[in-house]
Amino acid sequence: MKTYFLQPESIRELFDTIAPRYDFLNHLLSLRRDIYWRQAAVQELKGIEGWILDIATGTGDVAIEIFRQNGLNRKIFGLDFSLPMIQGAYQKLIKKDLSRVIALTLGDALSLPFHNNTFSATMIAFGLRNILNKEQALSEMVRVTKGGGKVVVLEFTLPRRGLMKKLYLSYFNTILPWVGGFFSGNRGAYAYLPKSVLHFQSAKHYEEMMDRAGLEKVSDHGLTSSITSIITGLKPIAS
Repeated sequence: MKTYFLQPESIRELFDTIAPRYDFLNHLLSLRRDIYWRQAAVQELKGIEGWILDIATGTGDVAIEIFRQNGLNRKIFGLDFSLPMIQGAYQKLIKKDLSRVIALTLGDALSLPFHNNTFSATMIAFGLRNILNKEQALSEMVRVTKGGGKVVVLEFTLPRRGLMKKLYLSYFNTILPWVGGFFSGNRGAYAYLPKSVLHFQSAKHYEEMMDRAGLEKVSDHGLTSSITSIITGLKPIAS
């Protein structure tokens, strides 16, 4: 399969452009399943308290869900490389009166601005595929996670079964770019999405990278016929 990558600045420009319609398009293009996918991923943090980092926070939906599920015992930091996305997240936090309990910052997933062993858990939802050096990003997630802490990745993956796989590919390659481009005004952004997903077709690819990053007990489970997958791992306590 031909690889398809954009340079980081080009990806940032894509997300800067679609930020105003980002939430609307996420819900529309996923038939609102994106809400369930994020909820399920955050459930992987059950029982984890203290500081939690949400990388590629976008407009803040995952960070808000982390607070919603157990906000009284958590402090949440959301990080993104797109200023319009961060601005959208901040406006959302203001409306929900959460700006004092969820912190936001611009930042690069390849060089996280935090000390080693800072967070009880780190998470990235629908963001790892957009990072050129995925293994470095995972290494950074591991670095800032405390020993015994959890790393959670939520990503699009390719369904394993015949009919669903065919429907998925047809939707991703034809309908999604057209609808996303029509409503966002940036067809290129939504033509990029299926290509970025298809380069890493299965959760197995992400599992292997997380193993190499030094995580233990790496596992995955698929959601909605494996349209998306949650992949998790634990940082060794001695690290």
